[in-house]
Amino acid sequence: MRARRVTATIALAALASLLTVHAARADGPAISTPGSPTVVANEPHRLTLTWTPSAWVGEPAGDGPIGYEVQVPLTHNTYRLLGTTTDTTITVTDLAPSTTYRIAIAARALGGYSDSSPPTAVRTATGRATLSYLNLDWAPTNNQIQYSLQVTNTGSGPLDLATVRVRYHLRFEGGNTSLVTNCDWAVLGCDRIRQTVQVFIPPGGSPGGTPTPTPTQYPIPGTPAIGWVELTFASGTLAPGASTGPIQLRHHRHSWSDINERDDPSWLAATAQWTENGRITLDVDGLREFGDLNT
Repeated sequence: MRARRVTATIALAALASLLTVHAARADGPAISTPGSPTVVANEPHRLTLTWTPSAWVGEPAGDGPIGYEVQVPLTHNTYRLLGTTTDTTITVTDLAPSTTYRIAIAARALGGYSDSSPPTAVRTATGRATLSYLNLDWAPTNNQIQYSLQVTNTGSGPLDLATVRVRYHLRFEGGNTSLVTNCDWAVLGCDRIRQTVQVFIPPGGSPGGTPTPTPTQYPIPGTPAIGWVELTFASGTLAPGASTGPIQLRHHRHSWSDINERDDPSWLAATAQWTENGRITLDVDGLREFGDLNT
C-alpha cells in the first residue's frame, strides 16, 4: 500500500512538472529570437538579407521546422510583411529605391514563436529619381498647406518629366474634401506643372454604396478620407544629376477653414532644411522610384 502511494506521488510530481513546462511555454516564446538582418545585396527595388537562426528553447524542445517572417514594424503589434522563408536568407522585392526601411525578423513554427529581432534600418539603392521636400509652414493647424518639392534625376540617362508622377498624401478630416491647389513659384515655371486632387471615400462613407474612389460622392460628415495631391509635368527633360529646382506649392479649402496637417501621411514638421521625405511618393513610367507609405 505504501509503494502505491509513492508511485502516485511520483506520477503527480511528473504531471506537475510537465504542466509547469507547458505553462512557461505558453507564457513566453518557445523559440529564441533570430538575429537582426544584415544586407547581402542592395538594389533599387530589392534587398537580399541574412540573419542568424533561431532554435527551440526549454524542455521539451519542439521538433517542427522553424520558419521566418521578414517584417517592417509599423506601430505596436502591427507590421508589414515583406516575405517568409524557412531559410536564413531571403530576397525581398517590390521595394522603393532611395527609401529607408526598418526591417526585423521573427521566427514561427507549429507550437512556438519568437520575439521579433531588433529592427535594422536599411536604405535601398538609388533608382532613377529622388524627391526633396521643404515644409514652408511652421503652423500645421492653420488654413493653408505650404511646401516645396524638387525632383532630381539620379539615373544614368535623361529623365523625361512627362513620365514623372509625384503624390503628396493627405487625410481629409471632418469629411471636408474641398481643396484648392496653387503653384506659387517654380524654377521650371508653374505653367508646366499640373496638380490634381484624388479622394478615396471610406467604406460606407458614400450614399447608395457608390464604388470608390469617385469625385461625385463625399464622405459622411466627420468621417476622415484619404487622398493625395498629384503633381505631373507637361514637358521637360532632366540630364543625369540635374533637378527641377524648387516647386513652391500651396493648398487651402474653398472656405479657408483650418486644416490639421499633423495627421497627413506626407507631412513632416518644419525644420528649415530640405529633406528626402520618404512618405511622398514618386513614380516614373508607373514604377515606384521613391517613397513608400508602409515604412
